[in-house]
Amino acid sequence: MTLPLTLKYSPKKISDIVGQQEQVKKIRDFVTNYKKQKKKSMLIYGPVGCGKTGAVQAVANEMNYELVEVNASDTRNEEAIKNIVGMASKQKSFFYQGKVIMIDEVDGLSGQDDRGGVSALLEVISQSQYPIVCIATDPFEQKLSKLRTKSAMLQFEEIPAAAIYDRLKKICELEKIKCSDEALKSLSRRAGGDLRAAINDLESMSMFGEFQKDDLESMSEREREESIGNALLKIFKSSDPNIAIDSFGKVDEDPEKILLWIDESLPQEYKDPEDLDRAYHYLSKSDVFLRRIRRWQHWRFLLYVSNFLSGGVAVSKTQKNPQMIEYKQTSRILKIWMANQKYMKRKAIAEKIAEKMHTSTKDALKNILPYIKPLFKTDKGKAVADELELSDEEVEWLCK
Repeated sequence: MTLPLTLKYSPKKISDIVGQQEQVKKIRDFVTNYKKQKKKSMLIYGPVGCGKTGAVQAVANEMNYELVEVNASDTRNEEAIKNIVGMASKQKSFFYQGKVIMIDEVDGLSGQDDRGGVSALLEVISQSQYPIVCIATDPFEQKLSKLRTKSAMLQFEEIPAAAIYDRLKKICELEKIKCSDEALKSLSRRAGGDLRAAINDLESMSMFGEFQKDDLESMSEREREESIGNALLKIFKSSDPNIAIDSFGKVDEDPEKILLWIDESLPQEYKDPEDLDRAYHYLSKSDVFLRRIRRWQHWRFLLYVSNFLSGGVAVSKTQKNPQMIEYKQTSRILKIWMANQKYMKRKAIAEKIAEKMHTSTKDALKNILPYIKPLFKTDKGKAVADELELSDEEVEWLCK
């Protein structure tokens, strides 16, 4: 059986990690000096494919530690957390020098079926004899606020295109894949910091033998936009709900992103105010069901989301717009999202202040944080940081 390249070249030792050397040092230090650490867990976060999971695996392997891997999306509720993670945190490792417990996709803990999962995890962390490392893509969700205060936060960055190129080049040499440097550099840039995606793309392209830069056009961003553009054409230019409902069948895109595309294009496509009103009614319905999916993990609601976004929007119009519209993804909502991302650290700091001072996060943001921040430009900043148990990244933010 031939292993996929992502598995075959997954990190086996620390030197295999690409572009995250400082982060790996901090993981190793946390694991080595676990009993001296103030925080009894580490919360690693960063974009998809940047090496979060691989870094923990490489550290454990190189230190000859047993690695207990748990996926929070599969082990979700209080009972499962206590039975699996709780037992692992107490049992001694018989064949290794130590043990590391890694909980992947911890931001997958949510919804009614997962009630008590985060609280159970916090209880296990407080009693664990071994280091617990949690991994998340977005650690700043409200449900993880208590976990953030109890964990050492460690951010992984997007992997630079040059580092991705070096790894792809090495894989090509080992696998005897014929590929031009220009094509590899283009593939590395297209990955957007996601090494795993770059290796998958390399494997896909190498199935056809030697490939050049021109061959990557079939995998370009333009193809994705054309694909969703064709789907939007079926919705906006057809009044047949059956045609519209099938429009997103071959579009590899999240429903949230599709909603943004439709939201941006609706005012240009539907000129009649009543048509626009009906279309936004269905768009808002889909948003309601998306929220229910996020909150309760009831994925069967995706059927309603898809039908509202496609058939609902399609039948809202009384007549088709004869003009051809250039479909674009909304910039307004994405700007709001980027602003929220920018202030996530500020909110995380405010949560720690709120816990120490027994007040609300809102009050800490408004009435306390502005007066604490100037202290970090003096010699009193270190004492405040120790008292609040701030991470290095949070201290760096306060010093700006």
